[in-house]
Amino acid sequence: MKIAVLFGGISDERDVSIASAAQIIPALRSLGHEVLAVDTATGRLAAAAEHNLLTAGVAPEPPSSQAIDALRARAVRLSPGMIDVREVDLVFLALHGGAGEDGRLQAMLDLAGLRYTGSNHIASAAAMDKDLAKRLFRSVGVPTADWKMAPVTAAELGAELGWPVIVKPNKQGSTVGLTVVREPASLQDAIEVGRRFDDEVMIERFIPGREFTVGILEGRALPVGEIIAPGEVFDYQSKYQAGGAREVFPAEISAEEAECVQGKPCWPIGS
Repeated sequence: MKIAVLFGGISDERDVSIASAAQIIPALRSLGHEVLAVDTATGRLAAAAEHNLLTAGVAPEPPSSQAIDALRARAVRLSPGMIDVREVDLVFLALHGGAGEDGRLQAMLDLAGLRYTGSNHIASAAAMDKDLAKRLFRSVGVPTADWKMAPVTAAELGAELGWPVIVKPNKQGSTVGLTVVREPASLQDAIEVGRRFDDEVMIERFIPGREFTVGILEGRALPVGEIIAPGEVFDYQSKYQAGGAREVFPAEISAEEAECVQGKPCWPIGS
């Protein structure tokens, strides 16, 4: 197959997307596919440029706003031919954050009649919006931490959520812009950090505990894994820096606990 891998882009998760593409592109080529490497911020990449970009690794912090602005200014000057993928059999989406995950790109590909990996534009938009996603979870009985959306007072949060709380951009991934707030005096600063990355900020009840992850493949829950981060939260550095977190598969839990994490009913609905 002829496959275009779209990655990079101009979101705050640009480096994470590039790291994903660095795994995906060689894997597809090893299976015999013809692969076009397309950075949606700079266009199709020649072999040398592709190698340089995909071997750079992920920096300890997301790209600066100045770096993103410079890429955005360059991207608007791209000629259509630099990102034209109409001749491919499949578009493999390795984009993280921004238009690559929020449904806009998926809608464009639908209109173009191109096949692509991942969810459709409606599911993508709903999943990227944490407030909307959590409302949908609650509507079908899936437990999720209590939350409020800014603006909200510290007194309201103390009464309804308690302290500490998690403050984060509503439509971001990779824990970009996330802060653990332990006292009312730190709340506004954390909200301002979140607003650097999104116009909506969520404040969520902090729930201490172990970090488990379960993949879903063709409607089937895969084995449970545990992520053991060096700090209190599984943050950007823990996710993407060498030695940042330890991943244990399968998780060291009982069979009954694993079934619970995989989705078997094991708690009162709404608890």
